[in-house]
Parts: sequence; structure tokens; C-alpha cells
Amino acid sequence: MNLHVRDTGEGEPVLLLHGWPDTGDVWRHQAAALVAAGYRAIVPDQRGFGASDRPTDVQEYGPRSTMGDVIAVLDRLALDRVHLVGHDLGAGVAWTTASVHPDRVASLTALSAGHPVAFRTAGLRQLEKSWYILFFQFPEAERWLSADGFRNFRAWAEHPDADEVAARLSDPAALTATLGTYRAVLGPNILVDPPPRMRPVQAPALGIWGSNDFALVEAQMTGSAAYVAGSWRYERLDGAGHWLQLDAPGKVSELILGFLRDHRIQ
Repeated sequence: MNLHVRDTGEGEPVLLLHGWPDTGDVWRHQAAALVAAGYRAIVPDQRGFGASDRPTDVQEYGPRSTMGDVIAVLDRLALDRVHLVGHDLGAGVAWTTASVHPDRVASLTALSAGHPVAFRTAGLRQLEKSWYILFFQFPEAERWLSADGFRNFRAWAEHPDADEVAARLSDPAALTATLGTYRAVLGPNILVDPPPRMRPVQAPALGIWGSNDFALVEAQMTGSAAYVAGSWRYERLDGAGHWLQLDAPGKVSELILGFLRDHRIQ
């Protein structure tokens, strides 16, 4: 698996994982702030996204594969431990990695998406907002998202970088690849099956959620506290939407930097 990785700066390493339908570029403001503050920003395009490889087998987007990519990046860069930051699907990868590989994660920052179990138990309103997870299991999803210059995607998601996303995903193979994780991990029974069993996260964790998030309710983030054995901190950004790092770039960078300063790698 070949991953496109941006690696800039020096100092304590911070690995930033994007979500759907983004690439590592979604972290451009935070990566610049981290480097300016003396950190090393490591920003991959996750498998299926951007300039990284696009497996055609859906099973290659499962949690072992995406989590394995994180560990492979750390091993390739000879990093024992890292600060892990994730957004959306990237936050899910970060939560899972911190649970399974506690020795490799010095701290965890999750944007928008809370702990997987907290998400699964967040109640009826979350189920209603998660309609697209079921829809994304079917080939109609590609047609609906891309129709008329991605009109449906633009209206539904209100992505700040909608033009760039539409241009990149106008390649049908690229669009299908981005849905791989939804189809491998968040299958059609995700909303009714019992939640997975996961070991508590040992690292200190910060959760950040925006009050205008169209896809995720606050309870799935605040409820994450129950699954963190380390210290837990929660920050609500009023007026910000799902793409916090673009809607409130300065505030998000400030919160991440403050949290990292409190949890240095020993």
C-alpha cells in the first residue's frame, strides 16, 4: 500500500488523519500552525483518498487495514509514539488505533466524531442523521452524489471546499474508493448491531464538536468520556459545522496546540 504523506517541520510528531471526502489538505491550517509552533506535522492521504492507492477490494478498507496504515507510517518514520489527531472517519481510525495500540499514542484529539461505541449508542437523533451510512452501501450513492456537478453533495454537506472535492471526485473510480471505509466498516447493520467491544483509550483525549454539525450529534462526542481511561477534555464550538478545521481554523489550531502543550511526549 502506497500512501501519500506530507511530512513537515521538526519536533514532537503529530499525525493528522482526515475523513470523508477529504485528503490531507483539509489540515492545511493546522499543519502550518503546528510547524510554526515547533511540531512535526505528518499528514497522509488515507487509503482510497487523494494521491494514495485505491484498493478495489472493499475488504481492504476494514479497520485492520486503516489502523495498520497508521502503524506502518509510524514504523516507516521510526517513531515510537505520536500525537494522533483525527476528523470524521479519520477520528474513527484514531480512536481504534489508540485503543488497540496504546503504546504508540501519546495523546488523541478527535474532531466531530466521537468514540465508535458512543456513536453507536447516541440515540434516535443520531440514527436519523446517519441515513447516509445505509445509502452509501449501494451504487446509487455514487450517482446521487455526483449528479449535476455534485449538486446533491453540495446541498447536503455544505463542504467549505466543495469545488475542490467535486473536481477530485469527478473521476468515478476516485469517488467509489472514498466510500470503501463506509462499505467495509460501517455496513448496513451498523445502526442496529450491538456496538463493538473496545479497550478503553489510555491516552489523554480531547474531543471537539461543532454545534452546526449536519451528521453528528453532540451526545456521541460527550459520551466518549466513558471510553477514555486517561484524562478527557471536551470543547464545543458554537456556530461551526462538520468541517471544524476549515470553519474555525484558528480556534481549532489553538485548542490542539494547547492540548499538546499539556501532554508532552515523555
